[in-house]
Amino acid sequence: MTLSLIWMGIGFGLITASVLALGAVGLTLQFGVTNFVNFAYGEFLTIGAYLAFVFNKGLNMNIWLSMLIAGVLTAVVAYLFNVWVIQPFIKRKSQMIILLVVTIGMDLFLMNFVQAIFGPEFKQYQDPAGSILHIGPFLFTLQQIIIILIAAAAMVSLHVLLKYTKLGKAMRALSDNAELALISGIPTMRVTNYAWLLSGFLGGLAGVVLAINVNNFTPALGSEFLFVIFAAVIMGGIGRPYGAMLGALVIGLAMEVSATFMDSAYKTVVAFGILVIMLLFRPQGILPSRGRV
Repeated sequence: MTLSLIWMGIGFGLITASVLALGAVGLTLQFGVTNFVNFAYGEFLTIGAYLAFVFNKGLNMNIWLSMLIAGVLTAVVAYLFNVWVIQPFIKRKSQMIILLVVTIGMDLFLMNFVQAIFGPEFKQYQDPAGSILHIGPFLFTLQQIIIILIAAAAMVSLHVLLKYTKLGKAMRALSDNAELALISGIPTMRVTNYAWLLSGFLGGLAGVVLAINVNNFTPALGSEFLFVIFAAVIMGGIGRPYGAMLGALVIGLAMEVSATFMDSAYKTVVAFGILVIMLLFRPQGILPSRGRV
């Protein structure tokens, strides 16, 4: 095992962590505000990837512009999913297990809906990967560098939103105590809708950069990656965006560095192994348990 291979694994880990951070933060933000897990979230990634495919391959748009449009449209899908599917059950005060079953059912419906439209065959974006760039001990393509920069920009923007805007403060208040937030005059339904929009937008971006990173994709793209997202979310602490960022970094590096020691087909098993260990010994996550969003 040479040192160069380990550095290569770390480089790939940073890329995987960037993709994972977008998805994990989107999922944990939605949970932090609504207090239930959306098992259909993986399909937001799939929808984002295929919408970008339509604009990139069908309309011959630049992949990054296609990604932005796909993210916005996926945000709309997430918003409608909340309004048309989730809210009717919440208004009837359905039990949490009912909501979980509904999201699982929607996951299966959306995956098969995408497959019915686009077919089960592998799809690929038309933009080339670009030349290989040497940055210190790392080797990246231009697309991979852009993915890392997109993830970094998204995380910084989210930090600014949560810490310095009225919407972000309202999200944090709703996450801490929904009843108190409502009594205090915070428009909880509007804030919840914004949380779904933001979750869908990040999920759409995550789906596109994941599809770029793996080079080709099928309708199972999001569902297959969802449990890796869960591993990052649980590691950082469910409902804590900053924890999701840290969890994504740890899981991404662990997966790709382990692939230098074993068959890369088993790197997802590493994520599952970390998930099990966290659930056994620290189910609250590695960050302090004070508050969520």
